[in-house]
Amino acid sequence: MKKPASARVPRCKDGPVVGFLVRWAITAVALWITTLVVPDIDVTGSSSGRNALTLIIVALIFGLVNAVLKPIIHVVGCVFYILTLGLFALVVNALLFLLTDWLADQVDLPFHIDGFWPAFWGAIVMAIVSWLISLVIPDRWEGKE
Repeated sequence: MKKPASARVPRCKDGPVVGFLVRWAITAVALWITTLVVPDIDVTGSSSGRNALTLIIVALIFGLVNAVLKPIIHVVGCVFYILTLGLFALVVNALLFLLTDWLADQVDLPFHIDGFWPAFWGAIVMAIVSWLISLVIPDRWEGKE
């Protein structure tokens, strides 16, 4: 028996791995643009190839940090989100970006954020650039009508 269209779960035609890789690439490009736009966020590798590899690995770290911690923070900090009308999310994003910097430093990657305010603005630029890139790359979902 066929499920009604409203009960079907949308699935990427290319599979979850391709969707993950596309999301990872978007994050890496957004991170690269962020390093160009925001002062005090730097990738200081010895070559362009090393910088590109650093951005790819940091994008993976950033994605994992967001995937694991952000839902927990949303649940625990729900009251703060409500009281600040969502502005608390900007602080959370900056702190998660700083955590990404710290983790990158632990694995000896040449990625550096020099304080809270560059992380704050960097998180905002990352979100905007990721969103803009996602607008250009169409979603290809089955069951979408």
